[in-house]
Amino acid sequence: MPAPTSAFHGEAGGERAAWWREAVIYQVYVRSFADGNGDGVGDLLGVRTRLPYLRDLGVDALWITPFYASPMADGGYDVTEHREVDPLFGTLGDAEALIAEAHAHGLRVVFDLVPNHSSDRHRWFREALAAGPDSPARERYLFRTGRGEAGRLPPNDWESVFGGPAWTRVTEPDGTPGQWYLHLFDPAQPDLNWRHPEVRTEHEDILRFWLDRGVDGFRVDVAHGMIKHPDLPDVGHTEQIQMLGHTVLPYFDQDEVHEIHRSWRRILDSYPGERMAVAEAWAPTLERLAAYVRPDELHQAFNFHFLGTDWNSKALREVIEGSLRTSALVGAPTTWVLSNHDIRRHVTRYGGGELGVRRARAAALLMLALPGSAYVYQGEELGLEEVLDLPEELLQDPQRLRSADGSSGRDGCRVPLPWQGESSPFGFTPLDLHEGWLPAPQRWRGLSVEAQRGDDTSTWELYRRALKLRRAQPALGDGTLTWQPAPDGVLVFTRAPGFVCTVNTGDEPVVLPRPGALLLASADLDTDAQTTPAGDAAAGTAVDTAGLAAGIGSDVVVLPPDTTAWWATT
Repeated sequence: MPAPTSAFHGEAGGERAAWWREAVIYQVYVRSFADGNGDGVGDLLGVRTRLPYLRDLGVDALWITPFYASPMADGGYDVTEHREVDPLFGTLGDAEALIAEAHAHGLRVVFDLVPNHSSDRHRWFREALAAGPDSPARERYLFRTGRGEAGRLPPNDWESVFGGPAWTRVTEPDGTPGQWYLHLFDPAQPDLNWRHPEVRTEHEDILRFWLDRGVDGFRVDVAHGMIKHPDLPDVGHTEQIQMLGHTVLPYFDQDEVHEIHRSWRRILDSYPGERMAVAEAWAPTLERLAAYVRPDELHQAFNFHFLGTDWNSKALREVIEGSLRTSALVGAPTTWVLSNHDIRRHVTRYGGGELGVRRARAAALLMLALPGSAYVYQGEELGLEEVLDLPEELLQDPQRLRSADGSSGRDGCRVPLPWQGESSPFGFTPLDLHEGWLPAPQRWRGLSVEAQRGDDTSTWELYRRALKLRRAQPALGDGTLTWQPAPDGVLVFTRAPGFVCTVNTGDEPVVLPRPGALLLASADLDTDAQTTPAGDAAAGTAVDTAGLAAGIGSDVVVLPPDTTAWWATT
């Protein structure tokens, strides 16, 4: 089932870069996107029914989180078989139909791949437990004898990303306490030994299985984690999760992992249709992150340094400049992202309420104006906040359950989407006959897709117009930018031909020279203002405020706080 090559978004208007260099890819968290069969859990049928929505929104592709056979200890990221669809989500036929139907709508499809670990119910792990210590079956995983008297202590001090020790001791077949196995996440997710040839062969077969069915690419979960330091040395620190993305840890971002990605790139390149892979890779520096997207490795890597940057012009410029500089060294596009299923929604991170929404809208236009590719997490186009008041008895995230105070759970960004109607589940399930697996708050009534479509002031319409302009503007997508002089708190950059982006990250309005004809703004922009606007909507700082009392001429424009605007100069 090879992918078609002529009907995809973004291919009109002459020669363009490879699709993945500038695509806007929409993340579908399957269990929370749309429920097709009425059981309260999102599924592949639900995704299929909403493909016209994604087409109309204007994205180029969708990334679908795991729907494979799984006990669901971690929402499907604990896989027993990558070549089977879990009945909770549908059938293999649904997955194949989804690929074909998405292509018919001009959308490419990226599937999740979970190579760092398996489920503890995977046939290999069950064989390992039954086989006993030092058996060949245990060599596919990382089993070790414990330290201390009778091996009662873990083999080292490594900690799970979800909290607590990264080792669990097993009971041997004879009933005695035995070896320990490594799990950098939940105990139900034992880490695989990627130095074992059978592990590598198995995953190469999985890649080909889905590539043969027409999938356009893969998002590689924990792409930085498959190789561990062979000596398994102590880290020497507690709270190791705080070191992720800042320090080279003996279990993450080891140099040997790149050989795996090179072997996968050869497989991807052997298929027609520009198949790709994007790395979920946490690296301590932008330079080390760039190594994952060298010309013979993966095509993209999520830019978590951008995601984690405060809403501050200086900090944003530094991370944008650093990202573009390091990706250019290896000839790769930079990939921008603001939220995903593992991170608190950025409306909430930016302050919540009206302030958070205002900044999130501005950040969206900034992201979509930057060179490279961008990822949109389902619901951010609606301006959704993190849900922080879910009933405790409904929470399912193992990260929360293993953390000391329960504060690090991810359920709040995974609440099912509001599609229509006046109360939960807001059209998430057919005819609203069943509540979603997590309840949507009543305050989302005004944020549903139905409520926002056609409302020119809504966040959904902002995204739709931005994506349409991004496709129409030859300056946007792949390429470069040029910074322009700007006052404190403001970013101004140009992209050739004929595009300017202005961003005010400050809490006061700013007056700037009018750079051209307004294309789109994240907030109301009165380009015909003749007096200094007051309050939160406007008042100038780029020019001395006192000097504006006589009025604002047609050659300048007031940029409200927390606002991004796009301009055409030709």
